[in-house]
Amino acid sequence: MNVKVTIKDGIGTLVMSLPPLNIVTREALRHIRERLAELAAEPTLRVVLFRSEGKHFSAGADVGEHMPGLFEEMIPEFMETIAALRDFPLPIVAAVQGRCLGGGFELVQGADLIVAGETASFGQPEILLGVTAPAASVLLPMLGPRATAAEILFTGEAIPATEARHAGLVARVVPDDRIEEMALELCGRIARHSAAALRIAKRMLRAGERAARTAAFAEAERLYVQDLMQTGDAIEGLTAFLEKRKPVWSHR
Repeated sequence: MNVKVTIKDGIGTLVMSLPPLNIVTREALRHIRERLAELAAEPTLRVVLFRSEGKHFSAGADVGEHMPGLFEEMIPEFMETIAALRDFPLPIVAAVQGRCLGGGFELVQGADLIVAGETASFGQPEILLGVTAPAASVLLPMLGPRATAAEILFTGEAIPATEARHAGLVARVVPDDRIEEMALELCGRIARHSAAALRIAKRMLRAGERAARTAAFAEAERLYVQDLMQTGDAIEGLTAFLEKRKPVWSHR
């Protein structure tokens, strides 16, 4: 199992273990959804810590699964997983180390709070492959300044944890050797409270977002599947990445 769950003292821990770079596959997405469902059914749960093992939180999604014949199922499952994180009935705290890129960054955008190491970085490099990030295109403008979202999405360049903190995308930046410790400390402060009250607080926090996000997710998914993946440049960019060469854009 590449996604593990433990529960102790009202704190659930959801851990991705996909060495060496925690590349997010359809199988991992399915496991995340299954583990979230298990956690949601635990009546004494108050908060979830979402983290990964290894040097980097995640280098992103499996590019091979974005090719024709696979993306038609991959993208809906990916959007469903982000929605499952975003709509989880209790607070989620993500602990991020190293690189948090592409689909990995989109996963932590599903969390309520991000605790990042001081050398962590966040980015959506999909545009470098002739595609874009559907969930992040919706969530980043909701979570931080629209200009920051546009720069991340249009340039494909990663930003450091301190800049993400300044933009409101990250709650705390901590020493790299204390990421899990500080994230657990924050979880502990949340876990002191009533699970019933926290569930209502989470519903209130998301009340003004959910309808708009659900509609925007559906449109982003449609644009990706029906429009973006019909362009020659999307296929060229993904193919070039898999073939380890520079893409040649036709701009069509």
